Amino acid sequence: METDPRIPTERRKGRAAATNLTGRFEPYARVAVDDGWAPDDDLPPLRTDVRIERPRSVITRNTSPDIPFDRSINPYRGCEHGCIYCFARPTHAYLGLSPGLDFETRLIARPEAPVVLARELSRPGYRPSVLAIGTNTDPYQPIERDHRIMRGILEVLRDFRHPVAIVTKGTLIERDLDILSEMAAANLVRVGISVTTLDPVLARKMEPRVPAPERRLRTIQLLSGAGVAVRVMVAPIIPALTDHELETILRGARHAGASAASWVMLRLPLEVAPLFRDWLAENFPDRAARVMGHVRDMHGGRDYQSDWGRRMRGDGAYARLIDARFRNAAARLGLDRDLGPLDCGQFGVPPRPGDQLSLF
Repeated sequence: METDPRIPTERRKGRAAATNLTGRFEPYARVAVDDGWAPDDDLPPLRTDVRIERPRSVITRNTSPDIPFDRSINPYRGCEHGCIYCFARPTHAYLGLSPGLDFETRLIARPEAPVVLARELSRPGYRPSVLAIGTNTDPYQPIERDHRIMRGILEVLRDFRHPVAIVTKGTLIERDLDILSEMAAANLVRVGISVTTLDPVLARKMEPRVPAPERRLRTIQLLSGAGVAVRVMVAPIIPALTDHELETILRGARHAGASAASWVMLRLPLEVAPLFRDWLAENFPDRAARVMGHVRDMHGGRDYQSDWGRRMRGDGAYARLIDARFRNAAARLGLDRDLGPLDCGQFGVPPRPGDQLSLF
């Protein structure tokens, strides 16, 4: 009797995770067992399923001391990009779903988010500060093409003159250049584009439904050409797998028009660690031990430590070496800039039909 938790490769084509283990909050675990009676050969490939959520609020607050924002919005839960290293995977367990293949295939869309956001921004006690979007799941993942939730959110933020910082790997952001360029001219927006590797073969294995690396550099070029300040995010840096590309990525992004740069080390919280280890064993068995050896050296012998200030960089000689390489390359390329604060002083609730307009 077989109890291998891995889903057959033909069923998970275009997905990064190999398993779909039960979330950590569930009282019971389900394990598929081959009893020899009914072969799984005829089971269909895993398809993307999107469910609808009607939120009562959309602005999420945080007080994390190592994060430079205190509020964020997530238009979607789960992410079809399917990056194997995604630190947001464990959040799917809160929905009773698996951080594995469920995270990539069973998605939640929040189409009423723009309406709810406008209501929250209109409250008398609201005080503006930069809203971060894309810090958990990508707002420009493929299903945004049909649902257009992110565009609706941007329209609200533009109308309220509210500052926003966007992080994405998705080239679909180019669709919204009209709004972004208008907001950029008023110092109300900046964008971070994540580039993990320039190797298209590695990228397809590691982040299977993300646009190719060269295509993301083209997005940087288009955004910067439209006057939008772009930060290239070399994130995450994976020891012994992508670390050698650090300087090359920075040069490519600078040539494309990036104004600043940042980096984040690989993070493996909770369920991400076993998912990533399985992926390494399947795709890079020759270097899996070396990758995880570096990771554990940076986290006191563990796969991950969540200490404030250390979780995104790690500690030890290897982490210091990466930081020194980044600082030297960024300074040499002029990417060590402080882009300055976005403008919160323009915020205002736009008049509705029938409102009395101000004389001043």
